[in-house]
Amino acid sequence: MSKRDYYEVLGVQKNASEDDLKKAFRRLAMKYHPDRNPDDVDAEAKFKEAKEAYEVLCDQNKRSAYDQFGHAGVDQVGASGARGGAGFGDIFEDIFGDIFGGGGRRGGGSRAYRGSDLQYNLELSLEEAVAGKEVDIRIPTMKTCETCSGTGAKKGTHPQTCSTCHGQGQVRIQQGFFSIQQTCPQCHGNGKVITDPCPSCHGQGRIEEHKTLSVKIPAGVDTGDRIRLSGEGEAGLNGGPSGDLYVQVFVKEHELFTREGDNLFCNVPIRFTTAAIGGEMEVPTLDGKVTLKIPPETQTGKKFRLRNKGVKSVRSSSLGDLVCTVIVETPVNLTKRQRELLEEFDQTMSEGGNRHSPKEHSWLDKAKGFIDDVKHDLFGDKND
Repeated sequence: MSKRDYYEVLGVQKNASEDDLKKAFRRLAMKYHPDRNPDDVDAEAKFKEAKEAYEVLCDQNKRSAYDQFGHAGVDQVGASGARGGAGFGDIFEDIFGDIFGGGGRRGGGSRAYRGSDLQYNLELSLEEAVAGKEVDIRIPTMKTCETCSGTGAKKGTHPQTCSTCHGQGQVRIQQGFFSIQQTCPQCHGNGKVITDPCPSCHGQGRIEEHKTLSVKIPAGVDTGDRIRLSGEGEAGLNGGPSGDLYVQVFVKEHELFTREGDNLFCNVPIRFTTAAIGGEMEVPTLDGKVTLKIPPETQTGKKFRLRNKGVKSVRSSSLGDLVCTVIVETPVNLTKRQRELLEEFDQTMSEGGNRHSPKEHSWLDKAKGFIDDVKHDLFGDKND
């Protein structure tokens, strides 16, 4: 029998966000979970169908493959467990943590928890981001307590089996027609309690400290790029693995250049005389100065592209370009003589008709025609 569309199964649109997917699966899981529907084969099948749909759509890679190729794009890799992003285990714990006892854990004993991921915001100049560099960062983190080796119990003692749940971490209670499990209120799901806590970590099994890490920033990074340092996050609980550290890159604004992808952009002011008769000027780049040739009769807004003077991509060896936009600057703070010269110059321009300023005269003609049309529409032809 052919499978139903995963979006249809969860009852969401194809542009649904991760939060929308989680809410949709939460609703279906609460309705069809086997623990709430014992011996109901149809409910169990619907729960499995919703679980499979969520596991695919919550994984960005699998979702992309599914959107392109349908079930054929994901069947060959299976939907037995989403990796990365919001994993199925995360939402399962979120939904059933209180109802079915700590994310559906059925075994006893202390549970190991993965440490939290950490994020460090790293601000770089444009030059540093383009060239790459190695930086030392100092971060606060939680590490396993050396005094008690992470048990939380005073040296020479050990955590005791919880007398409430007898080490299971869960207790079963009766609510109406349902017999359900929930996290043990005494040991909070660990299965053990600490009667004599470690004086160093006060029973937490971890202590806070600062550590310094050396991070290699690759050339070409941009705002929004993240560098993952595996295992450099917070230490896990009860022997669980450490989380990861993500270095989030932010590139400061530059006084000359703006960046779009691998291309750089800058505005270049030039004298109106240079724009009129042409000339040369030096333009800065990230690796030195280059000479920019300005042809005669250059207008404001003219763009000049300098090939391979942009940024080397962090994901390839290609180089972007530097795009210079010319801004013709009107002279200010004129002396009396300069004003006289400009007036003489303007007189010669007027004697030349519209040869020297074709755009100005074209615009004036269009403006005059527009005004005449408006007058005619408002007042009509007086000769009529």
